[in-house]
Amino acid sequence: MHHHFIIFKPYGYLSQFTYNLKRNKKLLGELHDFPEGTMAIGRLDEDSEGLLLLTTDGMMSEIVRSKKVEKEYYVQVDGLVNQEAIEKLKQGVEIGFKGTKYITLPCEARLLNDIPDFPLRGKKIRDERHGPTSWLSVTVTEGKFRQVRKMTSAVGFPTLRLVRVRIGNVQLENLQPGEVKEVEAFQV
Repeated sequence: MHHHFIIFKPYGYLSQFTYNLKRNKKLLGELHDFPEGTMAIGRLDEDSEGLLLLTTDGMMSEIVRSKKVEKEYYVQVDGLVNQEAIEKLKQGVEIGFKGTKYITLPCEARLLNDIPDFPLRGKKIRDERHGPTSWLSVTVTEGKFRQVRKMTSAVGFPTLRLVRVRIGNVQLENLQPGEVKEVEAFQV
């Protein structure tokens, strides 16, 4: 029988269980006693946080990572985002990927009117004295390396904080950073 977990990956953790380079890194295994063979489905980079699905089922991993499943992120960016930047994000923007230029697929993007009520992050982002910030919702079906960060930078609004809030129909809901919830299956 396979095991499936929904976790809130905290800032500063790698989306993996082993790390063989010399520097000490925080790994997912420190958050919970996961069964052998547990793998992260997709990744969030070390300085991103939020919803991460883990499973012992390789087929489930393939389904969730497919382009049929939406991944939604709440992104705090530097500056006051304008509608022109949001339209560019929606249409697809050029980013660098593995040394070549890549045009992102069309996606959903919108300005969030209310600041999301996330727990404070361990490492301070910065405060309003450095200028205003905006929060966006960006929903993609692909997941290139640091893609959402590269997309917001490409339209002139670098990412300050990135939190994945949804994968398919699975929501972050009220999970707290580092919290792990075992589920019967993923309804993506």
